[in-house]
Amino acid sequence: MSSVGVLREGPLHAAIKAALAQPGDRLEVPVGRFVIDLVRADGELVEVQTGGFGPLRHKLRVLLAEHRVRIVHPVAAERRIVRIDEHGEVVSVRRSPRRATAVEVFDKLVAFPALLADPNLTVEILLLREDHLRAAGPVRSGRRTRDPGERRLVNVIERIEIGAPHDLLALMPGLPLAPFSTRELASLLRCSTRLAQRTVYCLRVIKLIEPAGRRGPSPLHRVSGAAIGVRPESVCQPRR
Repeated sequence: MSSVGVLREGPLHAAIKAALAQPGDRLEVPVGRFVIDLVRADGELVEVQTGGFGPLRHKLRVLLAEHRVRIVHPVAAERRIVRIDEHGEVVSVRRSPRRATAVEVFDKLVAFPALLADPNLTVEILLLREDHLRAAGPVRSGRRTRDPGERRLVNVIERIEIGAPHDLLALMPGLPLAPFSTRELASLLRCSTRLAQRTVYCLRVIKLIEPAGRRGPSPLHRVSGAAIGVRPESVCQPRR
């Protein structure tokens, strides 16, 4: 039976699971060879995934054949860095300048973008206000200095549901009709080039964008005709 188990779950995972639970739901339920975080009264299986989606790949391929599955993924839209000493006392608190958006989910969806076309799969993004607890000073691990910290839920700001591939377009401010490069997409989304590359990969797999030649050494992409027909409001006017 496959499960991370409640003994290994972090405080953020536990807090989200508790916040999602409704009357009639059951927690940590065996379903076949797996243990599911939460099973709704209507039969939907809910998995809270705070990290990468890769470990879910096999589980989804087995469960989606017979069950409706919802993956709930938290994204830190607002975060405070809270430093604590060895006694658990707060040393300092500062607000992180980083503001993550729902686009961050592409970094995880790269594990199985094609599964988004399965009608039994729903991905729900939780934009959170959270505290990141860290040690008062850097933590030494062998030759490395690391401080993984611990995420703590403050509250949920917004919930965004992806029930079909075209819902991903609503996560973005609007894609240009004219061909665009990955670097231009990164600028549009205000994200790293790496995340833009993963976004392009996902959108190409689910046929929301398609190849559009090259501009010098840079491959270009354009919104597919199918995507324009489904969500025209998510596409900008051609650039001049």
